[in-house]
Amino acid sequence: MESPTLSEFDLYLLAEGRHWHIYNVLGAHPMTHEGIEGVRFAVWAPNAKAVSVVGDFNHWQADADAMQLHEGFGVWSAFIPNVQVDALYKFSITTRDGHQLSKTDPYGQAFELRPSTAARVTERRGYCWEDGDWLESRNRFDWQRSPISIYEVHPGSWRHHGSGRWLSYRELAEQLIPYVLETGFTHIELLPVTEHPLDESWGYQTTGYYAPTSRYGSPDDLRYLIDQCHQHNIGVILDWVPGHFPDDEHALAKFDGTALYEHEDPRRGRHQDWGTLIYNYSRHEVKNFLIGSALFWLDTFHVDGLRVDAVASILYLNYSRNEEDWLPNEYGGNENLEAIAFLRELNQVCQGRFPGVLMMAEESTSWPQVTRPPEVGGLGFNLKWNMGWMHDTLHYFQQDPVYRQFHHDKLTFGLLYAFSENFLLPLSHDEVVHGKSSLIQKMPGDDWQQRASLRLLFSYMFTYPGAKLLFMGGEFGQRQEWSEKRELDWHLLQHEGHQGIHKLVQDLNRLYREQPALHRLDYNAAGFEWIDCHDSTQSVVSYLRKPDQHGGEALVIVVNFTPVPRHHYRIGVPLAGNWQEIFNSDSTYYGGSNLGNPFTLTATDTPWMARPASVEVTLPPLGLIILKADA
Repeated sequence: MESPTLSEFDLYLLAEGRHWHIYNVLGAHPMTHEGIEGVRFAVWAPNAKAVSVVGDFNHWQADADAMQLHEGFGVWSAFIPNVQVDALYKFSITTRDGHQLSKTDPYGQAFELRPSTAARVTERRGYCWEDGDWLESRNRFDWQRSPISIYEVHPGSWRHHGSGRWLSYRELAEQLIPYVLETGFTHIELLPVTEHPLDESWGYQTTGYYAPTSRYGSPDDLRYLIDQCHQHNIGVILDWVPGHFPDDEHALAKFDGTALYEHEDPRRGRHQDWGTLIYNYSRHEVKNFLIGSALFWLDTFHVDGLRVDAVASILYLNYSRNEEDWLPNEYGGNENLEAIAFLRELNQVCQGRFPGVLMMAEESTSWPQVTRPPEVGGLGFNLKWNMGWMHDTLHYFQQDPVYRQFHHDKLTFGLLYAFSENFLLPLSHDEVVHGKSSLIQKMPGDDWQQRASLRLLFSYMFTYPGAKLLFMGGEFGQRQEWSEKRELDWHLLQHEGHQGIHKLVQDLNRLYREQPALHRLDYNAAGFEWIDCHDSTQSVVSYLRKPDQHGGEALVIVVNFTPVPRHHYRIGVPLAGNWQEIFNSDSTYYGGSNLGNPFTLTATDTPWMARPASVEVTLPPLGLIILKADA
């Protein structure tokens, strides 16, 4: 049957690379045509000789349902009567040299469970959202002055059934949401839930950019999870991977027999480290495919932001390459100019159409202005992962405390650039896999020192300027290195030491929310001030966190990075009078030794550390204390 005509305007926008609802045009869409119910299929394959739809409705016969070419646009379409929702399908593509390819739908919105690879016809009219209040408040979200504390989750290994089977999206809604509320995070970030063929890739080798993985349920099941998060005031961020894609034969690679989505030249089109292919960002339809995918998740799944993976690999033509293995740009440089333009447009379009969403860059180099607007030369992201802080901090903590005095610069260097971008502090999944060990196992010393050091690491992170991210398991001191094949070691929460770490993270999240000084100026140098960063001999630092003009009190933070208690340690403070210790990572409540300052401290008019007043405190071993002046 003749296909319903695709709009010339739709096709024109696709060719221009600016069709922001392309997911409503290409792919499989149930509809009624000339009084007959069926499905319209459409796919971009400009270099194909012929294309047909094959599926369980036509016994996978390649000659049963041929598609028509829209000349000049490279789009093929067909209307097939009586095809039902949930039907399985692929595209059978005849290349110009006569080869037959079986390809899954790049715009498919649901797929079979791996290892099967067929797309599944879906419709989106069934789900009734109940998160209107959340979306309305998100439009006014002042993220730069709000606490952002993210719990990073791999859905397949957070928790299992007794049989080892992973939880569904709906079961995650029942179990994950109460846990996140209890622990106090403001957002969850899901490792990629876009469809992918290999469990071990954790979703970072995506084949279905418009479909949630069927491992955990249907698209509406994922919508339910996100909807429930919103109704409980939890934001949801998705990990999203526009930097590369796998070369599986059934997916995007050589889609119509030619390098359609990827560069033909492997010096531009293949990541040698990962064995994956690189998008051709100069091609309008490819750029539209990617931006359309981002908009699809923001629009039809109501997600609150995207964490863009491996941005450095997108920006640099010579990323992880030998000198002879890359091609420079037209000016002789190593910058991928088309990719830069793509990222800028991605951020402008997403933030313009969905105010309040967060676009985050995992960018591991010193590329300038990642979080500055495109109109002043930036890339336009809201937040950038502070990989330098993460590497320096973990390097420091991994040193035996007796040697930390020789690595003091690892603590102080980050403040030289801390406000050059809007930074997020990540303790992510990448730091607890592939032989790197878990966070707690990175810490030197015996069991007590490891737990104290982990508590200190988290306390330091939550008082350091920037948004926060912690990978699942860290919040209770997971000891095994993370694996996607097993659930977290929840049994550790039966032990007081691990309960203490969990309680500490709960209180840190609460303090982060409640104390304006800890979040109102997270991205502004006016919110941080060193009191003393020079005491390398004793491995002690002290600093102020300050609120903005809307109120709140400044906080004094003092950190002792050794297991040696410091009695009568004098620090400078902003004013004389009474001060209270409002937090101590060494409290017995958290499993510590309870050394600290339980009574009111009186600061005198004794100048110290260039401050008009000072006070003597007791510094607990491997501990951080927060002091607040009496109102």
